[in-house]
Amino acid sequence: MKHATGNYIIIMDADLSHHPKFIPEFIRKQKEGNFDIVSGTRYKGNGGVYGWDLKRKIIRLYRKEVLEKLIEKCVSKGYVFQMEMIVRARQLNYTIGEVPISFVDRVYGESKLGGNEIVSFLKGLLTLFATT
Repeated sequence: MKHATGNYIIIMDADLSHHPKFIPEFIRKQKEGNFDIVSGTRYKGNGGVYGWDLKRKIIRLYRKEVLEKLIEKCVSKGYVFQMEMIVRARQLNYTIGEVPISFVDRVYGESKLGGNEIVSFLKGLLTLFATT
């Protein structure tokens, strides 16, 4: 992040599971509600999932200073990290907006999500809820 020059940072998968066409919607939503975080959701509006299996994908826009603070507070590793970011954001009373997006199955590469990662995710999730 030390090389980021703007006030906002967008985090998304690089395998094109999220189409960059949604980025302007994230920016519009942030400006509309002055949100600290804008998260993509498949559960609102025209959001949806196409060719998707058990891998949950995340795309989010963060105010740079909010992301820096959340990274300081988070202790999780792996897939549960993104969930911890939102839990911590809510604890710190950051505002969160949502934008409907569509997920598509990955265009490039293969998932690294296997049995060990699923077990690690579940352990991390239990730890997160037991400690927050």
